[in-house]
Amino acid sequence: MSSLFPALVGGPGERVALRFGERSLTYGDLAGAAGALTGRLRGAGRVAVWATPELETAVAVTGVLLAGAAAVPLNPKSGEKELAHIVSDSAPTLVLAAPGARLPDALGALERLDVDADARGAVPEESASDTDPALIVYTSGTTGPPKGAVLPRRALATTLDALADAWQWTAQDVLVHGLPLFHVHGLVLGTLGPLRRGGSVRHLGRFSTEGVARELNAGATMLFGVPTMYHRIAEALPADPELAEALGRARLLVSGSAALPVHDHERIAAATGRRVIERYGMTETLMNTSVRADGEARAGTVGVPLPGVELRLVEDDGTPITAQDGESVGEIQVRGANLFTEYLNRPDATAAAFTADGWFRTGDMAVRESDGYVRIVGRKATDLIKSGGYKIGAGEIENALLEHPAVREAAVTGEPDADLGERIVAWIVPADAKAPPAVEELADHVARRLAPHKRPRVVRYLDALPRNDMGKIMKRALADV
Repeated sequence: MSSLFPALVGGPGERVALRFGERSLTYGDLAGAAGALTGRLRGAGRVAVWATPELETAVAVTGVLLAGAAAVPLNPKSGEKELAHIVSDSAPTLVLAAPGARLPDALGALERLDVDADARGAVPEESASDTDPALIVYTSGTTGPPKGAVLPRRALATTLDALADAWQWTAQDVLVHGLPLFHVHGLVLGTLGPLRRGGSVRHLGRFSTEGVARELNAGATMLFGVPTMYHRIAEALPADPELAEALGRARLLVSGSAALPVHDHERIAAATGRRVIERYGMTETLMNTSVRADGEARAGTVGVPLPGVELRLVEDDGTPITAQDGESVGEIQVRGANLFTEYLNRPDATAAAFTADGWFRTGDMAVRESDGYVRIVGRKATDLIKSGGYKIGAGEIENALLEHPAVREAAVTGEPDADLGERIVAWIVPADAKAPPAVEELADHVARRLAPHKRPRVVRYLDALPRNDMGKIMKRALADV
């Protein structure tokens, strides 16, 4: 038996575990298909998985974990240089892929094993320990080559069980999502999460509001998405009563990977009667906080620390911030069994990521409300602006800008200023490119909603903001625009 997936042995064999489009596997089918892989994967060490949004990817990762090996999910959209780095760094023994998938030259030296979803084999007895690597997930590499975060089996179990507590997640839940499977959101939470609970996952293959409506109206109870997806939902709702009805039926709507603008929160709530809840995590930590299913779904916050997670805010010099006043900004540091163990082959980076007493430096800046709710204001490197003696988080200014009817998209950064230290710069995609809002209009709008010292001093207009595969705005790329 695998402690990660107890439902694969003696569980609900005829219940559908996975559905990708028209293809599905019951728990019995999945146990057989994944079990058939384990004989080949025993002792394999690290195994690359060509993580296309297909049934075979889920079977492959499940099989790797059942075999006690570590899966290295590969983004099919990665360039040759990045793939070559990941393969060289992780040194997998082979690559698993769906039959017919075309693999790039960077993987040509690896032995390939096609995943047969119709194969049948026995699920082996568990032999791996809680501390053994389960996944090696590569970070985005914004400040250099991607680093491989080694996630032990205990991190997966700890996070998924903590989320089950927070979200009242059970075997009766049916999750729908269209997230990529090379990232922890779509793979760990969206695919392994339902399998650990003994529930079901329906993957859309490619996200669409039509697909969301169809699945929620056909019995799905939970939706996972990123802000870009929920923005598209918010945009579509006024003209799509079927979508509004479907979302209203959902037990839980969850957003993550980046902050969901308050404006989209409110539009979805007004149209559906349901509020989206947010959670906060990283590749290196999996999940740290969440709004609870039995708590207040407060827009703009990521809730409270999950069971087993220690969280603190600290000043630049590491001094803990004890105030829970909604104003005192500090860096989030976390401890717990949900954390990664190391950056593969990077002892220097691993050491730099932790404090002397074992807290992981997330690089995210936040404040805490009086009741313990955490509100993230941005990344320390790109979203913390020190202007006129104030610490200002870019996120709250972005939310305020998005409330302006003439603003479609917004990002906020800082740039050097001889007088203020840094001035606030707003990057705006206007709702009407022919009639963009004036600098003074936007500055006054922010000053009224927040405070005068938080108003943008410079506004730059764009046709679109640069985003990555998960829909996150790539602020470092704004400097090149």
